[in-house]
Amino acid sequence: MSERPNSRTGTALETSQWFVFLLASAVALPIVIGSIFNLNFAEVAGLMQRTFFVVGVTSFLQGMFGHRLPIMEGPAGLWISIFAVMAYSGAEAGKSYMETLQTLQAAMLWTGGFLLLFGVFRLAHRVLFVFTPLVTGAFLFLLTVQLSGTFLRGMLGIQQEVESIHLGPAAVAFLTFLLVLGLSIFGKGWLRSYAVLLGIGAGWLVYEAIIGTSPKDTGNLGAFSVPEWLAWGPPVFEWNVIPLAFITAVILLSNIVASVVAVSHSIYGKPTFTYNQINLGSSFLGVTHGVSAMFSSIANVPLASSSGFINLTGQKRKRPFLYASMMMVVIAFFPPLVAFISGIPSPVANAALLATFVQLMGLGLSNIASENLDERRLTILCVSFLLGIGLMFLPTEVFQGLPGIVQNLMSNGLLVGTVLVIFMEQLWKESNQSS
Repeated sequence: MSERPNSRTGTALETSQWFVFLLASAVALPIVIGSIFNLNFAEVAGLMQRTFFVVGVTSFLQGMFGHRLPIMEGPAGLWISIFAVMAYSGAEAGKSYMETLQTLQAAMLWTGGFLLLFGVFRLAHRVLFVFTPLVTGAFLFLLTVQLSGTFLRGMLGIQQEVESIHLGPAAVAFLTFLLVLGLSIFGKGWLRSYAVLLGIGAGWLVYEAIIGTSPKDTGNLGAFSVPEWLAWGPPVFEWNVIPLAFITAVILLSNIVASVVAVSHSIYGKPTFTYNQINLGSSFLGVTHGVSAMFSSIANVPLASSSGFINLTGQKRKRPFLYASMMMVVIAFFPPLVAFISGIPSPVANAALLATFVQLMGLGLSNIASENLDERRLTILCVSFLLGIGLMFLPTEVFQGLPGIVQNLMSNGLLVGTVLVIFMEQLWKESNQSS
């Protein structure tokens, strides 16, 4: 099928929108990590630079050589939970925050090693039988529930040390959310296609006009710098993180499957993938975990929210996505540019991301509803959701009296809920219902 006459303009606009989506997805979580580990402005700025670089590199590698779909690789919500838990457990054990971050680098390398082995030895596709529509749907639903809290806090302006809602930023955030959602549902032609780009642009302008932003101290930023290698120091390998790394690797296989299913469904109208795609996706997810660890950033995973972006905008081509990934790599070498782009107001960025999660949660519910919801499936879902979501509401500190490995597992509602769905569905077979 030939491209439209304005294909160059269309490609440029689609690339710009993918670029803004990649930025919006990458901007918020380094700030969260900075607050958890008490990083200063320079350290957060360095983490932001490395995050942009790693997001661009890993997205390009997966899009070109891994699963080969336009799926953004971004900081993982699962790893954010692990970072938060290990920050508390490390402090309890008398470790400094930097020592904990060095242990986390090692944990990411262990996890990446397991994922690489799963892919190279073609083991990843052999566990596909456990990733039924019920499991992938439950994973997507739990993922949206887990991250919706993070995005909503960002929209309300209650991140970091701010504990009360700021009405001005919150009003602009909800305006952005409604604009993105409204354009994606009721917009026609290019208005629908560029809903995210238009929403963030309009939200940013309104935010600057009504609220303004506090100036950042960027005087000591050089015009050009290379993202720092092992900024947190060398990885510190500890045996007690290996079980966590293995379980995380297995859960991330469900992340790969859910993302590939979601995006292929958005592009082709039905879930379409091969065993080779899953194995390659696992192999390169292992490689990208290594890249994330060596550049001292949060481990990246395929973000299923990419399907929400595709559904919102109708953009299904891979080329603009690859161009946008390379743009992320390029800007990471120019700190003033990183500082400017990271000036997208947090409430606006979080609002646009939450709008994409509307589509993602809908896809999760569609997966769940694609099979008959009999008593067995409803019981599995209800038990998993009640325990998994319930754990998300518990403060991390309540697990401090437990062994480290138990803390890391039990404090992660997404991990616990997904594991429960998998185990209950495998142990409670449908044939047992006949009576």
